[in-house]
Amino acid sequence: MKCKCLLIVALFFQLNMVSTAAETDNPAVVKAVRLTELVKIDGVLDESVWKTPGYTHFFQRDPNEGEKGTEKTIFWVAYDDECLYVAARMFDSEPDKIISRLGRRDDFVESDWFAFSIDPYFDKRSGFRFGVNPAGSIMDQALFNDEWDDETWDGIWESAAIIDDQGWTVEMRIPFHQLRFKKKAEYVWGINVHRIIKRKNEELWYALVKKDDSGYVSRFARLEGIKDIHPGRHIELLPYVAGAAEFSPEDEDDPFDSGQNFISNVGIDFKVGLKSNLILDATVNPDFGQVEVDPAVINLTAYETYYDEKRPFFIEGANIFRFGQGGARDFWSFGWGNPAFFYSRRIGRAPQGLDYLDYDYIDSPVWTTILTAAKLTGEIGKGWKMGFLNALTTREYAEIDLGGDQSTREVEPFTYYGVLRTQKEFNEGRQGLGLIATSVVRDLKTDDLVDYLNNKAFSLAIDGWTFLDKEKVWVVTGWLGGTTVSGSTDAITELQESSLHYYQRPDAEHIELDEEATSLSGWAGRFTINKQKGNIMLNAAVGAISPGFDSTDLGFQWNGDYINGHLGLGYRWLKPGKIFRTAWIIGATNRNYDFGGIKTGEDYYLLGGGQFKNYWGGEVLTAYSAEALSNNLTRGGPLMIHPSFVFTRMNFYSDDRKPVVGSIFGTYFENTAGSHSWTASLRLKIKPSSNLSISLGPGYNYNHLVSQWVDNFDDSLMTDTYGIRSVFATLEQKTLYAEIRLNWTFTPKLSLQVYLQPFIANGQYSGFKELAQPETFNFNEYGQNGSTISYDEEYDEYFIDPDGPGAAEGFYVENPDFNFKSLRGTAVLRWEFRPGSILYLVWTQNRSDDSNPGNFQFGREIGDMFSASGYNVFMIKFSYRFQL
Repeated sequence: MKCKCLLIVALFFQLNMVSTAAETDNPAVVKAVRLTELVKIDGVLDESVWKTPGYTHFFQRDPNEGEKGTEKTIFWVAYDDECLYVAARMFDSEPDKIISRLGRRDDFVESDWFAFSIDPYFDKRSGFRFGVNPAGSIMDQALFNDEWDDETWDGIWESAAIIDDQGWTVEMRIPFHQLRFKKKAEYVWGINVHRIIKRKNEELWYALVKKDDSGYVSRFARLEGIKDIHPGRHIELLPYVAGAAEFSPEDEDDPFDSGQNFISNVGIDFKVGLKSNLILDATVNPDFGQVEVDPAVINLTAYETYYDEKRPFFIEGANIFRFGQGGARDFWSFGWGNPAFFYSRRIGRAPQGLDYLDYDYIDSPVWTTILTAAKLTGEIGKGWKMGFLNALTTREYAEIDLGGDQSTREVEPFTYYGVLRTQKEFNEGRQGLGLIATSVVRDLKTDDLVDYLNNKAFSLAIDGWTFLDKEKVWVVTGWLGGTTVSGSTDAITELQESSLHYYQRPDAEHIELDEEATSLSGWAGRFTINKQKGNIMLNAAVGAISPGFDSTDLGFQWNGDYINGHLGLGYRWLKPGKIFRTAWIIGATNRNYDFGGIKTGEDYYLLGGGQFKNYWGGEVLTAYSAEALSNNLTRGGPLMIHPSFVFTRMNFYSDDRKPVVGSIFGTYFENTAGSHSWTASLRLKIKPSSNLSISLGPGYNYNHLVSQWVDNFDDSLMTDTYGIRSVFATLEQKTLYAEIRLNWTFTPKLSLQVYLQPFIANGQYSGFKELAQPETFNFNEYGQNGSTISYDEEYDEYFIDPDGPGAAEGFYVENPDFNFKSLRGTAVLRWEFRPGSILYLVWTQNRSDDSNPGNFQFGREIGDMFSASGYNVFMIKFSYRFQL
């Protein structure tokens, strides 16, 4: 799900509803006409209803805002008892120049488009959008927060498009049960219609919203005339069968590895319209084998990597669970990472107990099986929108072999997940109030899992917004919530010592590690003021995350013990000038503190960008971070200085109408201690034909970090740093990567998508040292001033004696060098042979190699990557949609 401000929504096409009545004097009102004949959805406008005068009041939003379109557009809207019908004629004086490209569903390919948007609740905040291009490719989205869209929503509807000597035409049939609305005798809905003429980069809107204004759904025209409809109760069943064959090189020493594995699976999804505005979606034993693999990463930070959700059941309609971002069009985050109360990838995650097992060989599931999941979404009561999701995951086991002894170990408990989200808007969206509550309950039965996992986790939070003036120029948004988790003393102790909390920090006076605690609680919140309209931009926010706040059982969290405030001011030029079509510039600053009053960040930003008259464009960011204290560089040790640094990022792109489209991206970082890094990447999109596109995205990153954390060791003699030796080293890291995509669309219903990611990351550590004093950037170098360091090649580890002949005990450090090569890929052939019924053929490959750690040789690494042992999965999945 992506959120876009109105400027991007404009580029993302939209369309106004149509009527079959005569052109009205008031373009803000469209009359829908009841059909008296059958309409065949074939793109041919030969029905009598489409031969009446339609609606033609279209104005440019780009390139010349407010002017009439250079080509005429006319549309109509009609209906019967069960469906809404939309037809449009896009006249074109040069029909042979119409840009028509085939693309997969929801792939906004570079072509002409027609889009129709509707607000059936007539709440002036939400709705749906349906788009068709001349090749018949389609897109659909859910609209929310007035200006944002969610492309993960997929409705069941029909469309057809035809190019002829006058231009091109579109017909749509949208079943009422795909829309959500309260049952009435007669309806008034909001609509908007858009047309994109791609070769001219011209966008036409029926209900025009100027770029310096705010709102989108709230500015729709009125659709009147629909009455006495009977959409009925909507029930869909979608059973599936799937089979997979897994192949990998056989390891003769591994008692669990035969080199092949065959899997079959069955399950069912269903959708039930409980009311015209309330939908139940459920799945039993879901299978997500068709989703794209996650990219390979090397994460040397203390925090987990965030991965996007890709599973259809969880991404469709996910906007209902968005929290804390209603009301405003922009949410700037300078120095702030917003915690999420709900991160759906926690459901069905990799079994957590694998991290705590010792084994030589193992046979374990890659993901936790979801037994069943259900979500109820829609509107209840007097305008309360709600989403209620429940899921159960099974107990998972692993077979392990340790020294020839085999055993079965539980690696994931039976678990319940629950999320409730409600929100109500008042005064036509001028105010809003919402709530989110989450719960996780685990049935822990083994000592291993009891020691490491929380048995219960709950969260509760409220959010809302209010506009401060009649014109909706200023809006204040905010949220406030709390979390509480419980578990054994060992589990809660480990949680307190984790990277989000570091309660063990020896010089932190506001927190203290409690090894007898069986629960941990905390709070967090943030409040923002944003200027919505005009050329001047202003955004300010203050937020805090208490030391005990932890949403990670069902959410995601970037940091803790954190107080942040920022102020940003900018200006945007929205009308074409001599050089730019549009341009903007922003200056901002932020301050960060922990709850002990320690300043942990002071940053300044200057960023700007724009689009030239030739439709090339880009942006540049420059930032300066002042020297500050860090409470996490030593990862549970004492405070340490974070040296000041400068950072620059730039991105430039070419005109996307061309057969070859390119962009370049680069970054540079340097601090006063001598660390520096840079990144350079190139992306090319090649369009050799109207149904084929190839994307190539190679990149290279170089890091030279003089203070990469290695490990902490307790030593009571190291009194200068509170009995902790925080070991660091200089890291030289080289990362070479690429993303390669092929999209080959044979028809709007049949497509092949291929994704390939070669990835090489090499890191060499040297210059081992320890922090000398707290609140400094001073180090004691090992091998100097009497200390010693030696490397044992047989065990691949270092032995360090921090004071040589002194009383301090020596310790071992495992060699942290790495050389990771990976080649991951997925190929998916998708055929939607009837609406909602799909056949998938999938091939997934994953090969990796970690030889020659710390030693980078380009040719050798490329060879090792391609010659590494491969893990291949071939899958077929068949689903069939029944509508009852």
